[in-house]
Amino acid sequence: MSREFKILSPTAILGYGFPQESFERGLAEQPDLIAVDGGSTDPGPYYLGSGKSFTDRNGVKRDLRLMLTAGVTRGIPVVIGTAGGSGAAPHLEWCRQIVLEIAEEERLSFKLAVIPTDVPGHVVLEALEAGRIQPLDFVPPLTREAVCSSPHIVAQIGIEPFVEALTLGAQVVLAGRSYDPACFAALPILRGYDEGLAMHCGKILECAAIAAAPGSGSDCAMGILRDDSFVLKALSPERKFTAESAAAHTLYEKSDPYHLPGPGGELDLTGCTFREIGDGMVEVRGSRYVHTRPYRVKLEGARPVGYRAITIAGVRDPIMIESIDSILAAVKTRVEGFLGDHDDARVFFHAYGKNGVMGELEPTKRSNSHELGLVLEVVAVSQERANTVCSLLRSTLLHYGYPGRVATAGNLAFPFSPSDIQAGEVYEFSLYHLMDLPEQNLFPVQIEQVGGTGVHP
Repeated sequence: MSREFKILSPTAILGYGFPQESFERGLAEQPDLIAVDGGSTDPGPYYLGSGKSFTDRNGVKRDLRLMLTAGVTRGIPVVIGTAGGSGAAPHLEWCRQIVLEIAEEERLSFKLAVIPTDVPGHVVLEALEAGRIQPLDFVPPLTREAVCSSPHIVAQIGIEPFVEALTLGAQVVLAGRSYDPACFAALPILRGYDEGLAMHCGKILECAAIAAAPGSGSDCAMGILRDDSFVLKALSPERKFTAESAAAHTLYEKSDPYHLPGPGGELDLTGCTFREIGDGMVEVRGSRYVHTRPYRVKLEGARPVGYRAITIAGVRDPIMIESIDSILAAVKTRVEGFLGDHDDARVFFHAYGKNGVMGELEPTKRSNSHELGLVLEVVAVSQERANTVCSLLRSTLLHYGYPGRVATAGNLAFPFSPSDIQAGEVYEFSLYHLMDLPEQNLFPVQIEQVGGTGVHP
């Protein structure tokens, strides 16, 4: 029988939670690694730009407490990627403080590795001037202004800094922005397992039980690496892996199902197979990892672009619903006329029940909804200005006289009072580009001893 390396993935994102029963079933399997992805760009640019986490501190601390106490007391390495949701310096330190709190409360002693992944602006500008930066698809070329206006710029690191940290003897590794599979794949690759299999296994495990059936982002999963394959196993009796669920998740967030690029290489899945082997498990074979040169990392950055105010309202009048496009266009024109040509405020409508999700890309042009949910949005140079324009937009639409209107009491139903909501600063992604990385020393590993006494392996 070939050797095995077992990876326990507790949850899709640190802080999303997981059943303790599932986690304990995973521990009973005597895993070689506990790893978790801590973040994503999915919640949008605000969290990276503002330096705040989109995950709740109490939720993150609950998940980390279970992982750290189990890992440290059993001598199982605990590896965390994209700490704090976005992985910039404030997110990494936020998560580090939680780790230190838990260690003190539980009297844990371990060697902690911290891997910052921030890229200084001058380094990005030097690479830009040297022609070592290129945009991803549908992203405009990078400019100096975009770099200089972005408070946090991070790079999505590969396995190399994780391997260094583990080689230095770290029992807990906390990294900034990371390629999602890296925190799962680094240790088995260090121990000689196939890169392609380890990376593909990590690609699936980074979402934990989402890849099972039925899927859940708040449940555990296990990957069992062998020399020529890996096995996926659910840790709850409510779920199982199927060939379809595992293969479908390989498509997750990918435009090409066969070639999955990452830092320094890509997964080649053209020869990959998925086979159900019973007991809700799936065996995967044929995953290959191809190194590419130059070594490239993805840069991510976000910059402030104004302040937002919104109003949420409902529409129930079928006459108004039938003409909603022309009504909203007319209201927008009227409000912009009030503002004048030099006002910076931008006005947006989101009509849920018609095309609120996809906007102009919605293929169903005619809605049969008997009611609509409207979000009125204003972005302006200051919160005060956004509030003022939002108030004007709301009152104009509330009393707008459209053809066929009978009642004059108002066009909108407001679920909340006050109706206008100050949503604060607005950010946009300013960097979503690839940068050639001639050397890995841009991401130094910082080692510290946590807890001089107490429980340790």
